[in-house]
Amino acid sequence: MRILIAEDDATSRTILRAVLSKGGYDVVSAADGLEALKAFKQPDAPDLAIVDLIMPKLDGLELLREVRTMQTSRPPYIIILSTKGETTDVVAGLDAGADDYLVKPFDAAELRARVEVGRRMLEMRAVLADKVQELAQALEQVKTLRGIVPICANCKNVRDDQGYWNRVETYVREHTLAEFSHAVCPDCMVKLYPQFEERNVPPKRR
Repeated sequence: MRILIAEDDATSRTILRAVLSKGGYDVVSAADGLEALKAFKQPDAPDLAIVDLIMPKLDGLELLREVRTMQTSRPPYIIILSTKGETTDVVAGLDAGADDYLVKPFDAAELRARVEVGRRMLEMRAVLADKVQELAQALEQVKTLRGIVPICANCKNVRDDQGYWNRVETYVREHTLAEFSHAVCPDCMVKLYPQFEERNVPPKRR
């Protein structure tokens, strides 16, 4: 999993990189908010980010709002890591779009645990996104007959939306997912094959 560290303090970036790299994560870093925003817009955008609130050029809250306006089916999981630990700060961060909030100084084990929670959440989101896409594709393939369908009273051909007349089975096949298997009904059996004895013809439903 690719993780972005958005932190202007070089010492904090070094410590965070060491902690996360030890967990086997692919870590990239940004020294300011604009650099972090640019990373989010790349094709290989990070899956998860650890963002400081106080950064030059673009602060953490502004960065969060920008990222949450981006159109993507796989939004990143964002953890705020800041010295600002008042309740109002936490609420502001979560309202801006953060998924989690951790106060400095942090415990390395707790940080890794929070990141692991984020990884599990991203996996569940990915599964859900795939299911939604599969459902959308399935709905596109489903065709249904609705409304009044013009049908000839004599030959039983059906008129399509372009004004052409089609055999019923052709029309139904093109407008639904139904498939046909051909057989001969009892009335037609008697009419077309009178040589068959009456007892071999299934009785008509009343």
